[in-house]
Amino acid sequence: MDITYLLWLQDFRNSIDNALTPFVEGISFFSVSYIILLPVFVFWCLDKRKGLFILFAWRISQTINAAVKLTACIYRPWIKDPRIIPAGNALTTATGYSFPSGHTMMAVPIYGGLALYARKIKWLCCLFVLAILTLMFSRNYLGVHTPQDVLAGLVLGCLSICIADYTFKIIDRNPESENKILTAELIFALAVFAYVNLKSYPMDYVDGKLLVDPNKMTIDSWGDVGGLVVLIIARFIEKKFINFSETGFNAKGVILCVIGLIPLGFMIYGLKPVIVSFAGAHLGRFLYETCLTLHIMLIWPAVLKLLCGK
Repeated sequence: MDITYLLWLQDFRNSIDNALTPFVEGISFFSVSYIILLPVFVFWCLDKRKGLFILFAWRISQTINAAVKLTACIYRPWIKDPRIIPAGNALTTATGYSFPSGHTMMAVPIYGGLALYARKIKWLCCLFVLAILTLMFSRNYLGVHTPQDVLAGLVLGCLSICIADYTFKIIDRNPESENKILTAELIFALAVFAYVNLKSYPMDYVDGKLLVDPNKMTIDSWGDVGGLVVLIIARFIEKKFINFSETGFNAKGVILCVIGLIPLGFMIYGLKPVIVSFAGAHLGRFLYETCLTLHIMLIWPAVLKLLCGK
């Protein structure tokens, strides 16, 4: 049934000569790139606690994705059935295993967290929910994920929100418990990192070619799981040495936060290939996520505190 659905979408794409493919690819690209600017703006400008909640839900979701994906080791649709031909440049960008959808698991905690934050504004809340559904559909439309992949990503992404929500409620009731919770999350992240990098992987060949290179599959874990590690450490440092407060939705605060988003946007746009070429794929991915996290959690918050006195 899942392959039949993907083939139907493929026939539709071909019938319109891939007219919608660039737009759908753009939706998928945004979900793993500039989407992070939204919760960062919330973190810096509108509500520090809610922004931090979304950032942690996002990193937890990525860590869970790495653990599940590199345990299940389920191949992409076109490996299961050669009739599936991914659209556009999806064949080169959607590498590795298929289940669950990493794009979905990145979008759900961010859009879902923003939907929770904006739940009193119904139209905005609905817009964020629609963004999740659109992203899920885009992964099927491009032929890179089955419906099971995106549905699993939705469920696990929601689980990540629930985990973050539960831990933040504990911290709200007992602020002194935060260090213990952060330490437990750090141990969890390090355990996942060790697991996915030390476990064995399938070594299946077709016509003498390895279907999925395990060495390449662990690259994302250095960024996804490593990102949670850096976020936890940065939170320890921010709380102890910076402890900034959100600027508030005023002219000065908005301008300063938008200025801070500009270098972050440039880092997202072009920093990864530069670092990877210098440090290698694995360490480069970790250093890239480290640069993003340090700017989000420490560098610009310190600037905001200096300029706003909060």
